[in-house]
Amino acid sequence: MSIRRGRRVRTAALGVAVAAGITATVCAAPASARDAAPGSHRATQQAMDAAVRAGVPGVVGLAQDGGRGWTGEAGVADLRTGRERRAEDRYRVGSITKTFVATVVLQLEAEGRLSLDDSVEHWLPGVVRGNGHDGTKITLRRLLQHTSGIFNYTQDQTFGQRVFTADFLRHRYDTYTPRQLVDIAMTHAPDFAPGTSWHYSNTNFVLAGMVIEKATGHSYATEIDRRVLRPLHLRSTTLPGTDSRMPRPSGRAYSKLSQQTTGRTYDVTALDPSMAGSAGEMVSDSADLNRFYRALLTGELLPQRQLKEMTTTVPVGSDTPDAGYGLGLMENKLPCGTEVWGHDGGIHGSSSVTLTTKDGRHSLAFNFNGDWSGDSAAVVVAEFCGTAPAAEPVK
Repeated sequence: MSIRRGRRVRTAALGVAVAAGITATVCAAPASARDAAPGSHRATQQAMDAAVRAGVPGVVGLAQDGGRGWTGEAGVADLRTGRERRAEDRYRVGSITKTFVATVVLQLEAEGRLSLDDSVEHWLPGVVRGNGHDGTKITLRRLLQHTSGIFNYTQDQTFGQRVFTADFLRHRYDTYTPRQLVDIAMTHAPDFAPGTSWHYSNTNFVLAGMVIEKATGHSYATEIDRRVLRPLHLRSTTLPGTDSRMPRPSGRAYSKLSQQTTGRTYDVTALDPSMAGSAGEMVSDSADLNRFYRALLTGELLPQRQLKEMTTTVPVGSDTPDAGYGLGLMENKLPCGTEVWGHDGGIHGSSSVTLTTKDGRHSLAFNFNGDWSGDSAAVVVAEFCGTAPAAEPVK
């Protein structure tokens, strides 16, 4: 997800942005850079260093491979003080929140409390209606796999002006309810008829969070905490709601607040995350993210039938044939043959990726604390394929 507008680092979904850059990353690597075998992490560190040379203030990540852990850092967590990034730093993870939300929905299905074939109208009467939207024709499955056709509220021009430009500095503490975010989407026509195509829409997961609350009587945040965070002891992961502060330890987050990659750099650390809600409000760290995705893919959180539903993917576009989207979960087949599962996430000043092999043995989670530069695909390929990036010019 991106709760931001698209630039190279501003990912809309893992398969669309990271996977699209993977082939180019491999082809760009000179033969002399291809001697770092997977498992050595040398190529991963080189890719992180390259991201900082390209303009990212700082990078931090954690890889775990066969029980062995490795932490990589580059650049700084704070441009003012020069404090370096640390393995335990927490950061906003944006759309990685979606996998947690989808996990809860699937747990509720396993308990017989809802069905993926239920319509949105059944759970949220009258909410998805207007300008061609019809909640009676959209199932919960279509929400979770982004085949609903529902307009993405973050692409609304007025919302974008307030949130993605320098106007953000005046609106960073604005609070939104989930219904307000959905209502923004309802002022636009759908992207396509339900089930006929795929398009990433944050509105889908705002609705999924609303369904969780309707089905349980508790907020999606409460259910994620009860069903996922506490059982897995993910003590660095939080859903802040409307709290604009970052928990400690954490660094700063930076943005250009513009489509341009030059010009003034703004500290955008403090913001009201209700602008993202159940589509992307979460804060976590690399260790927790690796733990969550390993647990999910190895069956700790879902029965086999629900895990199969989650990992049944649909194509995300002809330009990314090696990527597919399941239910809040992305599959990528890397050029070296490795298959990885996970998600990425972007929110102001923070770009994150977390991936694991399906057997859970090899995991990677990392974060850029800037949103205008850097090649996240290069870090992915470096870690899982041992391919270092080509040298980049300093920007």
